[in-house]
Amino acid sequence: MKMKALLDKVKLFVLDMDGTFYLGDRRIDGALDFIHKVKETGRDFIFFTNNSSKNGSMYIEKLAAMDCPITKDRIMTSGDVTAAYLKSKYPGKKVYLVGTPALEAVFREEGICLTEEKPEVVVIGFDMTLTYEKLERACTYIREGAVFLATHKDINCPTETGFIPDCGAICAAITLSTGVLPRYLGKPCRETLDMVLQRTGYNKDEIAFVGDRIYTDVATGVNNGALGILVLSGETKRADIAASEVQPDGVFESLKEMLEYL
Repeated sequence: MKMKALLDKVKLFVLDMDGTFYLGDRRIDGALDFIHKVKETGRDFIFFTNNSSKNGSMYIEKLAAMDCPITKDRIMTSGDVTAAYLKSKYPGKKVYLVGTPALEAVFREEGICLTEEKPEVVVIGFDMTLTYEKLERACTYIREGAVFLATHKDINCPTETGFIPDCGAICAAITLSTGVLPRYLGKPCRETLDMVLQRTGYNKDEIAFVGDRIYTDVATGVNNGALGILVLSGETKRADIAASEVQPDGVFESLKEMLEYL
């Protein structure tokens, strides 16, 4: 009953993707049924992923292949938050991006000035096209005084076969080399909640962030005045919860279990 009362307060579910709705190219059991139940009960949802290796259009295509068609207004990424942050805090500044072609396209569409030489800002994303040359350049520019930003702090990305190094792991290598810590964006930063509020019109006490990581998904809600709900279908295991500084408002095995309380 406690979990039902918790979910009864939610008008907008902000759903993570990797490890929450799918693993790799496999939809997690019950995830689509959860979406249907949210709609049936007159509530709303959007997807927000910290995975900046793809852009919104690519995620729309991926979800459509999983029988979950959505429109552009239902998908946000840490890359979107980072582009907005750059436009607000560093307008017109030259940026060196360590990211995929998809993330580069997002930045160019937003008018971010990308450069290979003498940037004022270095941005690290989840770069699955990472090379040693990119890593070397990023470290050099940061040592020379460029601002060090990162799209998100996720250390590992869950897949069907295990975990692969994510943006936080790449940043750890750069920090070890340069001694400089990045300013992270995406979840769990306040800028993520602000973008969700701005785009959806809901109040923060009507929103639940749902995902498989305590330190990003859950913390976005808990640390910023919304709800943070953990699902155990991805990175975090039940044994990890007690040791976490951030405690979820609710814990479920998966979205399938959550829908039983809607």
